[in-house]
Order: sequence, then structure tokens, then C-alpha cells
Amino acid sequence: MPGAPKVFGIILAGGEGKRLMPLTTDRAKPAVPFGGQYRLIDFAISNLINSGLRQIVVLTQYKSHSLDRHVSQTWRMSALLDSYVASVPAQQRLGKRWFTGSADAILQSLNLINDEQPDIVIVIGADHVYRMDFRQMLDAHIASGARATVAGIRQPVSLAHQFGVIDADENGRIRQFLEKPQNPDGLPDSPNEVLASMGNYIFDSDALIEAVTDDGEDATSNHDMGGDIIPYFVERGEAGVYDMKNNEVPGSNDRDRAYWRDVGTIDSFFDAHMDLISTLPVFNLYNMDWPIHSQTVNSPPAKFVRDSVGRIGNAIDSIVSLGSVLSGTHIERSVVGPWTLAAGGSTITDSVLFEHVQVGQGARVHRAILDKNVVLAPGATVGVDRERDRERGFTITDSGITVVGKGAHVDG
Repeated sequence: MPGAPKVFGIILAGGEGKRLMPLTTDRAKPAVPFGGQYRLIDFAISNLINSGLRQIVVLTQYKSHSLDRHVSQTWRMSALLDSYVASVPAQQRLGKRWFTGSADAILQSLNLINDEQPDIVIVIGADHVYRMDFRQMLDAHIASGARATVAGIRQPVSLAHQFGVIDADENGRIRQFLEKPQNPDGLPDSPNEVLASMGNYIFDSDALIEAVTDDGEDATSNHDMGGDIIPYFVERGEAGVYDMKNNEVPGSNDRDRAYWRDVGTIDSFFDAHMDLISTLPVFNLYNMDWPIHSQTVNSPPAKFVRDSVGRIGNAIDSIVSLGSVLSGTHIERSVVGPWTLAAGGSTITDSVLFEHVQVGQGARVHRAILDKNVVLAPGATVGVDRERDRERGFTITDSGITVVGKGAHVDG
């Protein structure tokens, strides 16, 4: 490929996100709010844009309205330079059926690749929290001569059973792709770690087209990128690995370098929020050398005031988003979304609130996630009495995180 290769970006955003219920009852997983003002998909798109990609499609399917709207309203690129981020819903181009897997999503969207005629295609997921410079992975892919390259993140051996694990030789060629192994060998330079797949891939365009086409004709396949397409390349000796530890993102430091969270469960989603709020955060939203972009919220600044009887509120180790008004409220170790209203004597601790939440006078929220438009009556509690929360039908994880679904009214 003479000169700079033409690169096309595909974001797989059709996931249902069953393990994030009830947050995904009414929205696709990539559309779930995160960190106050973001959506999960903003991390994937920001990484591609910051890496210099200017032609990106987002493949959607499950309850995609809010996701499609967010992409169209937020990610507007200059058509003058043929730049775009386009949301592409499932189109049933190969018959009256929806996507049956991530590989099938690409197979049914090959018209997008054929239209652009790229040399290389970057395929990534839409629901992980991380920073990554894909230009560096692209350079490594080209230099390796591999037809497919998988991004790997170092994880403790004890967590290997949660991931697809990459077994590679000394030259970076993948020997095996192990799906959630129980006792894998550690890395030669770090016996207590394995390389887990990040769900980010780079392919030579013609090789990807051939792979998903062959896969589409295999009746025994699950049509999954990680489970079927990558093993396809591994069997041919054409798959390489890119170690995320080699990725140097501008503005990162030793504390947040190579940070990556799969927020596929309520507990991991909650933990990822807690990573944001310390003085020296594990994941730094304030790195302006590699910004995470999102929709600009048209609202006034957050406001902290005394309540009607003069009580003074405070916010400790917390993020409070635009438009929020907090009157005599104590907030600690929490992330509060836009347009939150909290009345006097209320407390919000170790919690995540989405937008337009109302917390009544004297109400208490602890170790909880409150979805959009939740209203707590004066004196109401969430996360304080688990048995009462269960009686109300709230979701409670094994670790004790209580989740209240969109639009719920919680009585005192």
C-alpha cells in the first residue's frame, strides 16, 4: 500500500447489555450515561477521532433511538473534508433477519466498506471506558505483516476467567485465543498477568471481507468477532497481538496509563465511576491532551446554596454536573448527573445519579445508582435498607449496589 493507508472505523454498538439491567431496559448499552455528562459510546468515538480517523460508522440495533439521537446531535463532522460519524441501524440487507452476532453485523454492512474502499478497517466495541491512540496500534499492525491484530490489555491471572485470553509467541503472533480459561499460563515477562482481549481489532480490509463472508456461510458459527473471526485468522497464522502497555496516550501518567474497564455489569459500572473521583483519579477525565468529547449540555453551572433553614451543604470527592442545584445537601464519593435537584438535609454518598434526579428533603442515597428522572420523596431512602429496597422491586447486586430504574418514584 503506497503512502498512508486509508483507514475506516467501525464501532459495534448493537449490544443489549442484559447484565446492566435495569439501566438498559429502555436504551442500548452504549447509550448508558457515564461520568455525569457522557455516554459510554463517547469513549470509543473520542479515541478514534483523537487518533485521526475521520470516517466512522456506528452499527446499532437494540433499542437504538437514544443512541442514534446522541450520535447525530453530538458527533457532527465537516462534510467539506468527507468526514463523518454516522449511525447505521440494522438494515436486513441479507434477508428478513437482524444481526445474529458482531461478525454478522459487519457482514450485513459490507456495503459501507465497499463504498469507502479502505485499505485497513479498525473494528472496536462501544461500551468500554479507556483511552487509546489507535495510530500506534495501526503502525504496529502494518509493521508486523499480520492480516488481523488484536489489542490486548494486561490483567491479573486470577481474572483470566472473565476474558478472552491471548497466547502469543515471542514475535507477537497469536498461537491460541482462549475463551475465559481457568488456569492459563502467565506472560514470560510477567508470570502473574495475561493478555486479555480488549475487543479492539485492526484488519486488512480484503482479509476482513473474506473472513466475515466465509463465516456467514458456516452454519455452526456464532458469528462473533472474538469467538469466530479471530480464531479464523489464528488458524492461518495471520493474527497478531498489540500490547496496550506500549500505547502512550498524550497527557496520561503512571496512575492512569493503560486504564481499561469493561463496564458490562452493574458492579463494574459502579466501580468505574469510583475510579473518577479521587484527587489523583485512576481514570482522569481532565486530560485535555486526549479529551473525551460529548454533547455540550445547554444549562447553567452547578449551584450550591443553603437550604431554607440555613443548612450548609458540601461536596467531597465528587463530580457534580451542570444544571444541578444542591441545597444544604451532603455529597460524598459520588457522581451526580446534569439537572439534579437535592433538597435540604439530604445525603448522597457512594452513589451515581443520572440526569434530572430529584432528591427530596431529608432523603438518603447510599451505594446506589439512580437512573434518569428518578424522584425521591422527602425522607425517602435508597441503599440504606436492603430489605425494603427488595420489597420495592429494586435491583440489588451481590456486592450491595442498589439500582433504581428510569422514572421511578420512591416514597418516604
